[in-house]
Amino acid sequence: MVWHFHASGRKHYGTDTSWQRHDHARGASSNTAIAGFALSAPSEAFGINPKTVAKWRKRPTGGDQKTDPREPRSTVLSGTDEAMVVAFRRHALLPLDDCLYALQATIPYLTRSALHRCLQRHGISRLPDSEGDKPKRQRFKRYPIGFFHLDIAGVQTA
Repeated sequence: MVWHFHASGRKHYGTDTSWQRHDHARGASSNTAIAGFALSAPSEAFGINPKTVAKWRKRPTGGDQKTDPREPRSTVLSGTDEAMVVAFRRHALLPLDDCLYALQATIPYLTRSALHRCLQRHGISRLPDSEGDKPKRQRFKRYPIGFFHLDIAGVQTA
C-alpha cells in the first residue's frame, strides 16, 4: 500500500490521486500567461486532449452544447407510421389506450410509451376539453352562521 501525504496533512491511497493531478494542473496553468493561449498548456493543465481544447475555442459560447437531437424522431416508428398515428388521433379524438388498441392491428410493434411520445412530439398528447363531458361545478349553498348542513344517503345491502 502506498501512502501519500499532501501539504495539508491529508492521507491518500494509490499512486496518482486527484490532489496530485490538481497540483500538477495548477503548476502548469501558471505557464499559460507566459506561453499565451496555446493548445498544449490548457490540455496539460486539465488533462484533456489538445483537439478538445481547439474544438472548445471554436465555439461561440463557453456553455455546454445541446445534446438533444436536432429533429426529434421515433426509434420505433417510421415517418409514415407517425403520420398515420397523428392523423388517426386528430380524426378520432380517442383517449391514449383506445388509440393504442385501434392502431395495434395496423402497427403491431406500437407500444403505449412509443404512442405517447409520438403524440407529445406533435403536441396532441392531451385531448381538447369539451364542455359536454363534465357537469359544471356548483358551489355549496351558503347558510348563515349557526346552521349545520347534513347530507343523508340511503345505503342498501343485499
